[in-house]
Amino acid sequence: MSSETPENELPQDDLDQSPTDEQSDEGDVEVDPLTAMQDERDQYRDQFLRTAAEMENFRKRVNRERVEERKYAGIGLIGDLLPAIDNLQRGLDAAADDDSSGNVLQGVQMVLKQFEEILARHGVEPITAEGEQFDPNLHEALQQRPTNEVPPMTVVDVLERGFKLGDRVIRASKVIVSSEETD
Repeated sequence: MSSETPENELPQDDLDQSPTDEQSDEGDVEVDPLTAMQDERDQYRDQFLRTAAEMENFRKRVNRERVEERKYAGIGLIGDLLPAIDNLQRGLDAAADDDSSGNVLQGVQMVLKQFEEILARHGVEPITAEGEQFDPNLHEALQQRPTNEVPPMTVVDVLERGFKLGDRVIRASKVIVSSEETD
């Protein structure tokens, strides 16, 4: 035997190194450069399509957030106006018993109506409460009134109207709820 290695065997050092496209042995299958380039192209195309899809999803999410932000931008201002509207309503209720304040009463009614129209124009709706089943998402119970006239947990009186903008509650209605009357 000779000290040279036969042609079909590689020395141990050569086994540790994997053959590249340029270093292919006669027994190995050569990688076609065109196939390798097509595979690389397909990888880049796939990566591009995924990135484009991520960007489209990002654009849609940002647009959705922007629309929602615009829709609810006035909540702070509306919340600040509601106590003034409540005070107008209280003034109307107090003046309704006094016959001497006819013109003032009519003027305050007009101002209150105008405020309510402005709120409605901007999508603010009063929460209907009286006669409705108590809903903790829409109502804040301040008292219970024992009665057998309506089922328990029914709103029997509204102390302060609640309002919502779209599906968001700006202020819950402050209400008195019925409870079972005990004899």
